[in-house]
Amino acid sequence: MEAECGGIFKNTGSIGFRQGMVYRMSILKTENITKLYPGTKALDQINVEFESGKVHAFIGKNGSGKSTLVKIFAGAIQPTEGSFYLDGEKIMLHSPQDAMERGISTVYQELSLVPGLTVAENILMGRLPMKGKLIDWKAAYQTAGKLLGEYHVELTGKEMVADLSLWQCQMVEIVKAMSTNPKVIMLDEPTSSLARNEIELLFEMIRELKKRDVIIIYISHKLQELWQIADTCTVLRDGKFIGKTVMQETSRQDLVKMMFGEVEVKTRPEDLETGDKVMLRVEGLTRKGCFSDVSFEVHEKEILGIAGMLGAGRTELLRSIFGADAYDSGKIWFEGEEIRNPNPVRMKGKGFALTPEDRKNEGLIQMMSVYNNLCVASIQALAKHKFIQRKKERDFVSRQIEELQIKVPDEELPVSSLSGGNQQKVVVGNWLNTNPKIMFFDEPSRGIDVNAKQQIFQVIWDQSRKGISSIMVSSELEELLEVCHRILIMHEGKIIKEVFPEDVSVDELYALCMG
Repeated sequence: MEAECGGIFKNTGSIGFRQGMVYRMSILKTENITKLYPGTKALDQINVEFESGKVHAFIGKNGSGKSTLVKIFAGAIQPTEGSFYLDGEKIMLHSPQDAMERGISTVYQELSLVPGLTVAENILMGRLPMKGKLIDWKAAYQTAGKLLGEYHVELTGKEMVADLSLWQCQMVEIVKAMSTNPKVIMLDEPTSSLARNEIELLFEMIRELKKRDVIIIYISHKLQELWQIADTCTVLRDGKFIGKTVMQETSRQDLVKMMFGEVEVKTRPEDLETGDKVMLRVEGLTRKGCFSDVSFEVHEKEILGIAGMLGAGRTELLRSIFGADAYDSGKIWFEGEEIRNPNPVRMKGKGFALTPEDRKNEGLIQMMSVYNNLCVASIQALAKHKFIQRKKERDFVSRQIEELQIKVPDEELPVSSLSGGNQQKVVVGNWLNTNPKIMFFDEPSRGIDVNAKQQIFQVIWDQSRKGISSIMVSSELEELLEVCHRILIMHEGKIIKEVFPEDVSVDELYALCMG
């Protein structure tokens, strides 16, 4: 980054921002970037340009090629053909370290922090201050604390990442990226795990970067937030450049059409009715520090939403009912039978299914194939005399790939090779193969595009028609209004209100969630 301040400042990866400088505009530009994989052209002669001092939304449906281009900019992969330039200089990157040294930082959707290290060690990884041959821990914690304070993150450098919540990890990841004085910062789904007030703090960070003439590339599936933060929007579809538009001159319908062509955005079908039978009843459920005295019922075929800010206890409640985490007191009934001391194996046998919030670490086995991930939860149903029934297994896999429209060239590929939306479908398909009676969907649309969201919602509605009940937790309150029959509001671990989608606006719902 050059500064017109009596000399030239070269980004050296040191900590913090230089104050009182006037920065020259930077430009990141591609020239006919193409990326080929066996049987797939992920990018097809892409020509795009991003200027500093602006927030550039970069969007496209799953499989559009946007993640591939981001990985090229980040040095994780190299293009098959074409080049890209930063301030007119051709850039050749062979590793993420090369990218960081050239002033390109990336915050990926799937976070890269090391759980067993402290916040300071993660932020300053590879750049820890030394005193002789030893690490200067006092200086490290002071530096990390200063960076965290600059961005209003209420953590200390000594805290262990393993003890942090998902949104706290997201904030640490962003501070880490910003600590290297980047010319370019790429944010991949940065708000996917943030509450509304936390999103505004992030936006304040981004606006500060705009003032410093940093090139900001902002990847998000949350179209509704783009008008709050982005200046322009670049769209890819099926590996091709579709267009670049000014946000304030563009409607949501315009963006959806650019991303997908023609897509029907659906709402809950009118024929979805709840049954009279009570499937699940929870009474006085309490887990100290997470939730207290929670009571509610779920009826047959009902889609029940649970709304609340992050930290309200929604995820913890689902996990305790499912038996993944213990609770301290209260009772759970399912189909009229009280269930004592639940555990996941027992609850699965009763007809429960849980698609977790963190699909990467809790919902999938990344090194295993798509095929095997679709059968993990139903392995007992597939076994006969300790041997897997291969034909039945094949039927399970084929049915879910077809019905959920999982886009995969080869089901033997590792599930980690799929887009976020297709990974989420594998998580859902894995549990549908257990023939559940009630499904818990924890943030089912996190980090997936509009089209994939509609497909997931359709799955939930289809299961309702089959008699299956669902509980859905989502930080996107608009989605709860679109999908659910009824919504419970959690605040600081308690159910404080029940509302029906037809009686409340999204702004009113947000206000209720904030207490």
